[in-house]
Amino acid sequence: MEFEGLGLEGQVALVTGGSRGIGRATTMRLARLGANVAVNYLKDEGAAEEVLKACAGLNVKALAVQADVSRVEDAERLVCRILEEFGRLDILVCNAGVWEGAAVDEMKEELWDRVLEINLKGTWTVCRAAVPAMKKRKSGRIVIVSSTAGQRGEAFVSNYAASKGGQISFMKSLASELASDAINVNAVAPGWVETEMCEGVFRDASYRKAVENTIPLGRVATADDIACPIVFLCTRWARHITGEVLNVNGGSVLCG
Repeated sequence: MEFEGLGLEGQVALVTGGSRGIGRATTMRLARLGANVAVNYLKDEGAAEEVLKACAGLNVKALAVQADVSRVEDAERLVCRILEEFGRLDILVCNAGVWEGAAVDEMKEELWDRVLEINLKGTWTVCRAAVPAMKKRKSGRIVIVSSTAGQRGEAFVSNYAASKGGQISFMKSLASELASDAINVNAVAPGWVETEMCEGVFRDASYRKAVENTIPLGRVATADDIACPIVFLCTRWARHITGEVLNVNGGSVLCG
């Protein structure tokens, strides 16, 4: 079968945590390929508005919606707002997340709960809210932004690793569950990425150099390095891919 295009023109995409970092880069890539985009943000309305301004002139519609995806009612409100505005939802990128941790014997219950609620529960709430609209159209793409930490673990952020591993298992379950409705569900697992999340640790030049030495390609990924594979999984070129984890880590973690 010939593929004349990527099939994103006129599609409606929701990117959670879409105002910064990987989320912003993904939103912009989707918009440049003709998708209408909804940018979810938690607190930084200014950053979300900047994304909307960047989408101006791309001949697509763009919407910013504040919502805390760790709350079921917020996730439902978020999806309802998009359906009111666009009448459909074709693509969901579950990107909202936090990276916070501590030694296991020093970790407070509050810290464990916060990371699991945002990263894992927040993925479930939005999928739960979005899937009915996709089932109705018998079509959809869901991409969950996980992490190499969810595959191999990561010392001193066991809560984060657990949340990301949970996302992968959740993704595989949904891929099987939703396949009969032509909804493809996949995950992208980044390694180190040049975003605000990692900004603090990279202030130490020696630590950054040590990280780069563990990456065969020799550099830390940009947000766009992650966004492009995410968008690929949303296109018709990936129509026969579901239940997969696409590793984007410069060769630092090789998973079969």
